[in-house]
Amino acid sequence: MDATFTAAILTAIVTVLVALAGYLITYWNNIRLSQRSEQLERINKQLAEFYGPLYSLVSTGTQTWAAFRTKYRPGRSYFESYPPPTEEELKAWRPWMTTVFMPQNIQMQELIVSKTDLLIETDMPECLKELCAHVAAYRVVLKQWENNDFSEHASIINFPDGKLLDYSHKSFKSLKEKQAKLIGEITKR
Repeated sequence: MDATFTAAILTAIVTVLVALAGYLITYWNNIRLSQRSEQLERINKQLAEFYGPLYSLVSTGTQTWAAFRTKYRPGRSYFESYPPPTEEELKAWRPWMTTVFMPQNIQMQELIVSKTDLLIETDMPECLKELCAHVAAYRVVLKQWENNDFSEHASIINFPDGKLLDYSHKSFKSLKEKQAKLIGEITKR
């Protein structure tokens, strides 16, 4: 075999291998970019449609509750302390519950029920189950109030207070950090 022929064959083989390597690198890079884009799209949807609204509602509800408690029965439980609430305190409770707290709770429950596909976890967290049960049980109390029956003032299932705030805050923050990392922002502060 002629040396130029061998050199030509080697050049052709190297060219084909370089082209193949370039194609494979591009192919794997496109797959990685596509996966990253899909992951970012999912996180954006989780933040926009579930965790953002949930965290906003929980935070607003927590602040509203704190303001209410500053004015009414500060320093003790509203219903689980002695002495029990006075008739005036119960009268103050009902409009706050029907116009502020329960509408926010219902919004959160509806959000949870309609957007469970956006949960980070594979199973529904306890605090979300507790919120849904609390709202469902409170509906009975509100129905009694509609019939002027004020013998009950609280749900038989407690609101998941700090657990829900902690969960919504941690989840929102975690997703925001993942989002920032995926779009190339520095998340460590």
